[in-house]
Amino acid sequence: MRAATHEVAVVGAGPTGLCLAAELARRGVDVVVLERRSAPEPGTRAIGVHPPALAALAPSGAAERILAEAARIPRGIARSGGRAIGEVRFDRLGGPFPFVAAVPQAVTEAAVSAGSPEPMRGAEVLGVVEQPGGALLRARVGTEDTEVRARAVVVAAGAAGRGLVLPRLSGSARACADRYLMADLADAPGQPADTAIVTLDAHGVLESFPLPGGGRRLVAWDAGGADSSRTAVSHEQHADRLRRAVTERTGDVGLAARVQSATAFGIRRSLLHRMRAGRVFAIGDTAHEVSPIGGQGMNLGLLDAVTLAPLLARWLRRTEGDPEPERVLARWEHRRLASARTAARLAGLNTALGRARSPHSHAALIAAISVAAAGPLVRLAARAYAMGFDRDAPRAARRGAAGV
Repeated sequence: MRAATHEVAVVGAGPTGLCLAAELARRGVDVVVLERRSAPEPGTRAIGVHPPALAALAPSGAAERILAEAARIPRGIARSGGRAIGEVRFDRLGGPFPFVAAVPQAVTEAAVSAGSPEPMRGAEVLGVVEQPGGALLRARVGTEDTEVRARAVVVAAGAAGRGLVLPRLSGSARACADRYLMADLADAPGQPADTAIVTLDAHGVLESFPLPGGGRRLVAWDAGGADSSRTAVSHEQHADRLRRAVTERTGDVGLAARVQSATAFGIRRSLLHRMRAGRVFAIGDTAHEVSPIGGQGMNLGLLDAVTLAPLLARWLRRTEGDPEPERVLARWEHRRLASARTAARLAGLNTALGRARSPHSHAALIAAISVAAAGPLVRLAARAYAMGFDRDAPRAARRGAAGV
């Protein structure tokens, strides 16, 4: 069997993999994308595109395509017991994109993949073997085995792709007991179209985010999640629990009544110790899976892809004996690992804040948040939730300013 040969093989056709493929193609790199799924998955899943990711995507035109269909969220408020206890203002942070863009993941995928080669779908990559001057991928397409040879391989296939990079890239992983309910509403009259609302309640958090067209995403910590993970529970049963959570935590019976169907999900944390071993790279959720509470996972992957593409293109075309392309890749890996650790810590804090607690502990928490929200820490909170502490955020801001 003769293997097809490319400069770069990307494993995974989610937002991260498609973004990398498009960025490489823009730089004249011959790239192939292999995807296990035969068709894109439906649903909105990740919806928030944060300022650093928007800035990084601006030069390619992807940010403009995203914003053409997105709801813009310039602020978020925290509530408890029917009153506001704090506010974060993304529109006071400066930069070319002073807001979070909320948009279905399918829109983001289409925006970032412009110029990417069409993925080879239904291709399950079984293994990656490094060889002199390149790497060989063994894949199965339907019932047929095939091989792809590339000078570099980037695995961006989420948690499912982690087995392709282990043990050459070791890491740590753990699952959390927390479970959440989620529903997307087509419309939510009376809800602020430009404001995210986080309701902190002794029974657990309820998050409400704007969606394009006046819709709303609701996410609630689920007290019955541990039991439901062991039994078959229908979307209608999930919806019933979510309606009760909305009513109990916000008192908004009308909003609760709009929940017709809901899904449940759990969270995991996984961080690789390295993102590169020779000619094999791992980015996105393959390298660092963090809690979706806070919405930073997809953004981490997009920043991985946009920042890696020019460095990888330069590395592929390096002259013999030039050490600089290796050095800049090492610095890239250091920045992205540090950014993932920061995002994981913030996601862990968000998860902890959203859990159910005793009335006494809840009252103490609300008092502490109220005090912090009245002081200078509130600006740091806005920067943290807008991914301003990502190590590539300053570079992205400069790219965005030049691209808008």
